[in-house]
Amino acid sequence: MEIDDLKQKTADLTDHLGDYAETFFKVTLLNVTQKGTDIASAAISLVVISLLSLFVLFFAGFGVGWWLGDLVNSRAGGFLLVAGFYLLLITFILLFRKKIFFAYFRNLIIRKIYE
Repeated sequence: MEIDDLKQKTADLTDHLGDYAETFFKVTLLNVTQKGTDIASAAISLVVISLLSLFVLFFAGFGVGWWLGDLVNSRAGGFLLVAGFYLLLITFILLFRKKIFFAYFRNLIIRKIYE
């Protein structure tokens, strides 16, 4: 009788371990799915915001170029001033990309992964 009781307890323990492993797998799968969904939604938001920002930058640059063209009495001169500003901005970004921009985006991605 004691051996039968031990066999029953062992069978119950085996069943519980199987249930535990299955539950652990499902919870892990849910966590991975949630992280992937969070990263995908952040990426989609970033793309949408980037596109909208590009349009704003384009139209603002166009307006400033037109306005500067009126100030310097040369429409082409106004647009060249805006292009020079953008060139200066691009140069700044290229010079400081490793110190400022890469570190910022790397930390942002790591923060999103471990949220």
